[in-house]
Amino acid sequence: MDSALDTQTNQPDTADLHDWDRTHQLHPWAAMDDWRGYDHMMVDSAKGIYLWDASGKRFIDGPGGMWCVQIGYGRQEMADAIAAQVMTLPYTSPWTTVTEPSAILAKKIADMAPGDLNNVFFTTGGSTAVDTAIRTVHFMNNRLGRPDKKIVIAREKGYHGSTYLASSVTGKERDKSRFDVESRLVRFLPDVNPYRRRDGQSVQDWCDEKVADLENMIAEVGAENIGAFIAEPILCSGGVIVPPEGYHKRTHEICRAHDILYISDEVVTGFGRLGHWFASQEVFGITPDIITCAKGLTSGYLPLGACIISDAVMERMTDPDDSVLFANGYTYSAHPVCCIAALKNIEIIENEGLLEHVREVAPHFQARLQALRKFDIVGDVRGMGLLGCIEGSARTLAGERRLGAMLDEACEEMGLLVRPLINMAVFSPPLIITRAEIDEMFDILERALEQVQAQLSA
Repeated sequence: MDSALDTQTNQPDTADLHDWDRTHQLHPWAAMDDWRGYDHMMVDSAKGIYLWDASGKRFIDGPGGMWCVQIGYGRQEMADAIAAQVMTLPYTSPWTTVTEPSAILAKKIADMAPGDLNNVFFTTGGSTAVDTAIRTVHFMNNRLGRPDKKIVIAREKGYHGSTYLASSVTGKERDKSRFDVESRLVRFLPDVNPYRRRDGQSVQDWCDEKVADLENMIAEVGAENIGAFIAEPILCSGGVIVPPEGYHKRTHEICRAHDILYISDEVVTGFGRLGHWFASQEVFGITPDIITCAKGLTSGYLPLGACIISDAVMERMTDPDDSVLFANGYTYSAHPVCCIAALKNIEIIENEGLLEHVREVAPHFQARLQALRKFDIVGDVRGMGLLGCIEGSARTLAGERRLGAMLDEACEEMGLLVRPLINMAVFSPPLIITRAEIDEMFDILERALEQVQAQLSA
């Protein structure tokens, strides 16, 4: 046995693990000027809404993992369900076999999804779900003899994943990168954040302008060249941007008028984050052609995503006289253990009434968030459901980065993890969070803002 792994002598210790991590593991979004210099927190255990580091310090998990741990940590029933499926059937090829967990899960998702979105393609996560959605658009238009109708309209600040197609339609313009993207297949609309509107401009005028941005883009590019419009109901990684009221319905109607498929990226908003299984219809009043989801589908216990396709799109992709394969898939598509985790996750959400719970506590969550406007260093606060963002105010990008880093550090010292995004702190705690725990979280945020404001004033 490798002596470094001898648990009887308390090896490896935390220092060893950090050293091995820095030496051998490349983390997502690593800063390549010093990727071995990272000192990430060593997370040791988790329960409920809390994480503990290797020293035993407890933290509220403000980001809920990565927008995903809906049911909280340490669920014995989830562990039991996963273990039982591993022993029954850990894997089988999705190309040629059917499993009970995947068939039941596909039916449940179809029942939850709005309108005629009755067809579920299982993927490995959100990025591959978006890739599948875009490839579906391409397949359909090729099948219909419209090979030029391929361009996807996306939005600045939107995030859709890190695989090639998903990253190509991602519009986070402040991320410096050396990666290539497929720029021929995408056009970006300007920022939809109402916080960016001009002085004196009403929210309604801003909404009109943002809707006109889509109309103008279609006129410029030509509807005959545009296959899809992809939009998160709330632009989460862009800073929890909630578009103005009426925006979704109006853009959806425009897409319908020009035979442009509407892809609703619900990787974050799906499975309870806004108090509903999906937000597209229940919250924003639209029935898209395609919905992508992941994250909350399994509460992060195992990786799984899905691309949900309407009957109307499937009918246009199908031709009984043209035996062409839908040649898209993954080794771990419809993985039976991941599907059983999703089914148990859905069962827990249903049995514990977590959708209703979110709708009950969200007004208090949002009221505590809005109260943070009282700080001079806060430029904006925004959110919906159990999603929130604090945007700091500074004059330069360097100043914004400093402010965001200071707030992140202060929160961590006080026992709260947030997700820092330049000058913003975003959070999406587990859906099981209680009213008292919401107060605990926002009390820390208030103390952290007081501290950072005092430091900057000095």
